[in-house]
Formats: sequence, structure tokens, C-alpha cells
Amino acid sequence: LFEVVGLLNCAASSSTDEERDELARMNLKAGIKASENAAFDAATVYFQAGREALGSRGWEGAHGTMLNLCSHAANAYFVTGDFDSMNEIIAEVLSKDIDAKEKFRVSDIKARSLASAGKLSESIDVALDFRRQLGLPTLQKKPVSKFTIIREYLRVKRLLKNITAEDIASLPALDDKRYEMGLIMNEHLAASVSNFEPTMLPLIIFQGVTTALKHGIGSTSSSYFAGLGMLLCGPFGKPHEGLEMAKAAELIIDMRGKLFQSGAVYTLFRTQGLCYHWTSPLQDTLAPLLKGYQVGLETGDNERAIWCLIIRSYHLYFIGRPLDSIQKELEATISVLTQLKQDDSKLKITIVLTTVKKLRGIDAEAGDKILDSVLAAAASTGNVTLSAYVNLFKLEVFVFFQQWRKALDLVLKAGDVRLFINYTFPSVRYTFLEALTYLKASQSASGWKKRQLKKVAHKSMQLIRGWAKNGNVNVVHYLQILEAELALLNGKNKKTKEKFKAAITTSSRNGFLQDRALAHELVSAYFKAQGDDNWGNYHIVKSRTSYQEWGCSEKVKRLDSM
Repeated sequence: LFEVVGLLNCAASSSTDEERDELARMNLKAGIKASENAAFDAATVYFQAGREALGSRGWEGAHGTMLNLCSHAANAYFVTGDFDSMNEIIAEVLSKDIDAKEKFRVSDIKARSLASAGKLSESIDVALDFRRQLGLPTLQKKPVSKFTIIREYLRVKRLLKNITAEDIASLPALDDKRYEMGLIMNEHLAASVSNFEPTMLPLIIFQGVTTALKHGIGSTSSSYFAGLGMLLCGPFGKPHEGLEMAKAAELIIDMRGKLFQSGAVYTLFRTQGLCYHWTSPLQDTLAPLLKGYQVGLETGDNERAIWCLIIRSYHLYFIGRPLDSIQKELEATISVLTQLKQDDSKLKITIVLTTVKKLRGIDAEAGDKILDSVLAAAASTGNVTLSAYVNLFKLEVFVFFQQWRKALDLVLKAGDVRLFINYTFPSVRYTFLEALTYLKASQSASGWKKRQLKKVAHKSMQLIRGWAKNGNVNVVHYLQILEAELALLNGKNKKTKEKFKAAITTSSRNGFLQDRALAHELVSAYFKAQGDDNWGNYHIVKSRTSYQEWGCSEKVKRLDSM
């Protein structure tokens, strides 16, 4: 096919209109075949040759062929990173007086390209505007009140009454193209608003679930049920109901065949990255998230493949894997993201890598500058999620280095970090570090300030206590450490020792090496403050051993210099 098309292209100038129409169709076929083989550079040549064959008469004389050539070419240019050519073709299609549904492919690519370039607000505008053109219910681009979120949730809850995961997976297929296109645009919205205006996300998810329940299951419906699962598991505090929705999402993928595989990677990202950590060991998410990354690359869903890779990298750090092995994996990940031209995603990995190197005592000063530059970049683009991750990992370092004044300053200035990384395990980790910071600050404060700090700490502790009560095995030792520090604050020595002992046992049993080290260090400080140097020295030795096993060389160095 490729050789034949190449020869015909050479003779195109002397062809008749009918022959040029046929040549355009052959170039379209060759370009699609090249794209399917991931030869996108070659594909752009065929698509361009097809457009040239049709010339200025293409939109009138061979409308369908020209539309397909432009739509496929825009996607190929997007994949190869030729954004100027991509934008030129997209603008050409959007300028035509054609049905809105015919502009879907290029509008889809435009929204994706803007998001990948960090232009989240513009990507949101494109997606919202296209839904309006389709005549579908469309959100307003503004913060959503808690009242509105609860009201819409109750409507969805009524629709789901007495419906099981199996019932959801067995719903009829969606056969309305408008709703199908609208669901895909809402997926772009979901990705962008998470980093721009996260209060919009629940309503987007509710729209997707409602569409499935009223009109049928579309190719991306599984991701909306997974999204509802993450809402229920996280902020709504109903993990068992959330897991039922996650199960529904996975059943849709399993039961519906290849037609519904387009949402498979996004679904896996949401179930494994945002749902299951609320009740299952964090360690158990690593293999499925790696699979999601691999499947995404194999199917061309690079964007969501990278999401799986990023959240997996974060989980690797939080489970207490030795820092040297984490550093090697993060450096390999950055290399992959560089090749895929995913600069925004690379920043999210850079945050973790910089933190790991700082804990290991490598390029600490340079690391501070890198994190500050990422924070500045996030502020300039309005990427609140990126800012939240920087603040989380800065707080990690302050806590491990016992820099409580800096830690307090950070949590006071950072605001509601949980809002911007909601549903994720990093939001859980931040809640723990925030509560611990407030407790340590209250121990050295007095009067009104002490009461206020203790009150704020108690609020964060209540969240963690609720998660533990609902079966979150990853936070049990968090709660035990916090309860030990609270008992210390209240002068309850027996309870302080009991809770620290429990925290050390639990973190050891569940493999959280870094938190075992932290617990030993905190209880060592407690015993020394009580004048018990024997137990104080015992625990500081245990702490040093655990930090060394974790690979936190800088911390070991600091302990040795005390």
C-alpha cells in the first residue's frame, strides 16, 4: 500500500478530479495504517498528501474524506509534537460551517493538547464550549458550593437505589453520539479541573453516572463509576459503597469487550490509584498501576498511562521502599517522560526525586531551588495540584528533620492542601503530617494559641480516626503516633508510651520503614524529656538504624552530630 500510494503521489499533478479523490482516499488509508503502527511521522506525510490531492475543492467535493484527513492529521501532529501544524489544521476544521458532531475529533485533540501544555483554563473552555454546541447540560466554569455537590449527589444516590455493580455493568449500550461525545469531553474536564477548580469534579462525575443510568453505558462510562467510587471512598467517607462502584467500573470493562476498552486505563488509574488505598494495603496498588501504564502505552493512551506511572511513583515513596531504589526508578521515569515530551508530568516526578535526594543528602541546596522553581511555575499557570504536591513534600522533609517551626509556617501558609490532592494517598499523608505539626507546635505553645493549635490538630486527627474506623490499614500507625503525641500534650504518660509502642509495632508489621524510624525518634525525645536516658538512647539507636535502612543518609548524619 505505502509503495503504491507513494508512486501515485508523484504523478498527482496530471490526474483528473476523480483520480485525485481516489488518491486522497488511498492516502487516508495509508496514513491510518501508519498511525496504527505508531509511525506517526510517516502518517502526517500521507495525510498532507491527501489534503493536497483534494486541494481547495476538498471541503465541497469530498467533504467526508477531507474531514477524516484533517482529523487524523491533527492527531498525528499532536503525537509527534508538531503543534503549529496541528493548530493550523484544527483552526481550519473549526472554521467550517459544518455540524458540531463533525468537529468532535479536532475539538477533542485541541482540549487534550492544551491540557498537556499546562493551559488548563483554555482546555476547560474548549470542552465546555463543545458540550454547549452539542446541546448538552454544561457546567459553569466557577467554584461549586458544598450544598450543590450534596444536592447532586443525593439525586445520583436515588438513581442508584437497589442497583448492584452487576446491574450497572448489564445496562444497555449508549447509542446517542451526542452523549458519547459529551462524556469524552467531560473526561478532559475532569482531568483539567482537578488541577484548576477541583470543586467542579464531583458534578462532572455525577453527570457521567447519570448519563449511563438514563441513556446507557458509553465507551468511557467505567471511568465515571470509578470516579464515583473515589468520591465515596474519600471525602464522602463511604468506602464500602465506593468499592461497589469501583467493582462496577471494572465489570463494565470486563463484560463489554474491546469497544469499551478506551476507558480501561483511566478506570484502572481511578480504582487502583484513588479507591483501593482507602481499605487495602498501599503496596497492593503497585503492580496494577504498572499494568495500567503498560496497557496505556500499548493502546496509545499515553496521557493516562503516565497518570498511572506518577501515582505509582508516589506510592513507592510512601510505602517506605529504600530511597536508593526509589531514586533509580524515578530517574528512569523522568527519562521516559522526557522522551514522551510530558513536561508537566515530569515536574510531578521531579518533586519526589528532589525530596528523595535531599533526604539522602544529595544536592540539597539545588533541590530547594528546584522545588521553589516548580512552585513558581505552578503559580504562574494556576496549577494548584502541583503547588499542593510541592508543599506536601516540603513538609515531609521538615518533619523528618524535626524542623517544626518551618513545618508550622508551611501548613499555615499552604491553606487547604487536601482540597487540591483529594482522593489520593498523598492527601492522607498530608493530613497526618499536618496534624503532627500542629501537635508539636501546641506542645511548645501556651494559653489561647496552644488551645487553637490543639483544636486544629484534633480536626485532622478526626479525619484519620474516621479512615481507620472504615478499614484503612495504611493509617493505623499514623493515628497511633498522633494519639501518643496528644497523650503527651495532655500529660498522660502511660498512654503516651502505649501508643508509641503500638505505632512502632504497626509500622514495622506493615512495612512503613520511614514511619518506624520517626516513631522511634519521637518516643526517644519523650523519654529524654522525662529524664530517662536509658530508654531515650535505646530508641534513638533504633531510629538511626531504621533511617539508615531506609537510606536517609542526611538524617543519619544529623543524628550522629547531636
